[in-house]
Amino acid sequence: MKVHILDDWSDTLRHLPCFDRLSGHEVTVWTDHAEGADLAARVQSADALCLFRERTRITADLLDALPNLRLISARGPWPHVDVAACAARGIAFSSIKSAEVPNHAAAELTWALILAALHDLSGQVTRAKAGNWQAGVGRTLHGKTIGIYGNGRIGQLIAGYAAAFGAQVLWWDSEAGRARATAQGGAVAASRAAFFARSDIVTLHLQLTAGTKGIVTATDLAQMQPQAVLVNTSPAGLIAPGALLAALDLGRPGLAALDVFDVEPSANAADLLLSHPRVIVTRHIGLVTEEEFDRQFADIFDQVNAFAAGRPIHLVTPQAVTLEGA
Repeated sequence: MKVHILDDWSDTLRHLPCFDRLSGHEVTVWTDHAEGADLAARVQSADALCLFRERTRITADLLDALPNLRLISARGPWPHVDVAACAARGIAFSSIKSAEVPNHAAAELTWALILAALHDLSGQVTRAKAGNWQAGVGRTLHGKTIGIYGNGRIGQLIAGYAAAFGAQVLWWDSEAGRARATAQGGAVAASRAAFFARSDIVTLHLQLTAGTKGIVTATDLAQMQPQAVLVNTSPAGLIAPGALLAALDLGRPGLAALDVFDVEPSANAADLLLSHPRVIVTRHIGLVTEEEFDRQFADIFDQVNAFAAGRPIHLVTPQAVTLEGA
């Protein structure tokens, strides 16, 4: 099969052990981003596309321009893929949403951002490199309350880190997620408002679906303390458009630490959120480790091989999309 891998911006995948799984195919790796007619032209010959998370939107117009395409292989949720359009054109879409092993890389970056925010690491490093002495006073994580929104695998890793650092954990989630946290012996906030108000740090660990898009609202953020920190290494779309920038300007929360943005790759240094003085930023590096890439793309490449062998796995149907958004 002619397999095209999209959006490997750091040209990482061909150097990982998992890449050998595609040895029986004609593989093209694209290390830059393209859209519309440019994208359609470069992948005209593709039998299969391998997606790099949500970096490329798969639309009906794109599919109509790719007459040879038979498979799209991905991993994780699929808000960027028009599954109904794939099905209508006889194009298989495979994506495994979860695995037994949680994303340790994302959890580790979340924890690093929490510590960086409390200790003003970016500011202190900048001052030190300029030849200046320390300025300002940081805050100790021990004894703080970390509000974890999302009782999934990554949220549970964060809870373990919190225990090791002597921090308290407060949970919020859907009704089912809150019940799960309670069954695990965790402390669940009495209300949504109490969750945001009581947490010194709020960290988001939800998948982006029709039901979670914009789930964190301006009202939620207004409940946060002036010294509180909002951390997001999950999809940016979990926060209502414009709500975080407005909340920071109003002083609640006092800080944000972000790895994700509404537009990616975000290249505009003048972006009001990216350049905000009370925002610590990284550029979507939460899953960018060799180990995580190798694990995730092994799944993606296995889906290609299974399809080529006539035994497709992890097929997504329009019915699955309906259930996901319910």
